[in-house]
Amino acid sequence: MAKDMLSFWDVAIYFSGEEWEYLGPAQWNLYRDVTLENYNNLVFLGLASSKPYLVTLLEQRQELSDVKRQVANSKYSAGGKYYICKEYGKVFEGKKVFRNHQIIHLGMKPNKYEECGKSVRFSSLLSEHKRIHAGEKPYKCEVCGKAFCIPLLLSKHKVIHMGKKPYKCEICGKAFKLPSRLSKHEKIHIEEKPYQCKVCGKAFRSPSLLCEHERIHTGDLPCKCDICGKAFRYPSLLSKHKVVHTEDKPYKCQVCGNFLRSQSSLHEHKRMHMGEKPYKCEICGKAFEYPSRVLKHKNVHSEEKPYKCKLCGKTFRSPSAFRVHKRKHPGEKP
Repeated sequence: MAKDMLSFWDVAIYFSGEEWEYLGPAQWNLYRDVTLENYNNLVFLGLASSKPYLVTLLEQRQELSDVKRQVANSKYSAGGKYYICKEYGKVFEGKKVFRNHQIIHLGMKPNKYEECGKSVRFSSLLSEHKRIHAGEKPYKCEVCGKAFCIPLLLSKHKVIHMGKKPYKCEICGKAFKLPSRLSKHEKIHIEEKPYQCKVCGKAFRSPSLLCEHERIHTGDLPCKCDICGKAFRYPSLLSKHKVVHTEDKPYKCQVCGNFLRSQSSLHEHKRMHMGEKPYKCEICGKAFEYPSRVLKHKNVHSEEKPYKCKLCGKTFRSPSAFRVHKRKHPGEKP
């Protein structure tokens, strides 16, 4: 890789003027850690010719307000060495880098990749795009070994290992490691549910959730097990079912030593030891450890008696009552 293909400002993380204003202490600390790590990676690769003034300030671990003020003043004290974009508030070291940035506002994308026809603004971005086609992933996470084609993706990935959750929901206070997960969570608090089921009137936030719900009314079971042929409404239910076909039981109960196939099965099993019965019959209030037992119990309140004795014709609501009855006939084992 040629040394002029990548600079500190190519891998720097930028925020608009408005975004800087809303940056909290935890987010500022995360920004500082990631920025310094990106710079140290450039030094290791031999791509950092000089230390940017911003890096010096970050190494001094100054507060956000102090750094913003000193960087803004540095364009005068450094004899015009630093340039600030009035539209975004971004700071650049050198006139050439600043002019390259101005291409963003002009909408120009002069660097075109002939293989796929995609155009990008900078030659460095073109080099990064070529890696996607070549399958190259030179930027590797030293924690888990996962590799990426561009340093920005590696920086975003590293947040997972930091244990920090800088993105906080203003409504309920729940925190997340990534802004995308916060955005997804915030939809829970949105009152608007424009997609309504025509059968029962239940409303949903997205058409995909409505589509999944409608399967209850239509009886559609599009997710089929390729081993036994059993079908399910949702992929998640199919995944849980497939555990039945494996002999592996890696989840051990620390109380009785019993092994189970899935973590959810272990969780349900533990309720037996703890005496928890979270599944309640809405008719009589009786509680059970598992949802399957609630369903079986509900037959008591129903007029249906689907279990019929072939010898005498008597019908029963539950399989257990049917088994007890069969023992009364001659030849049945007590």
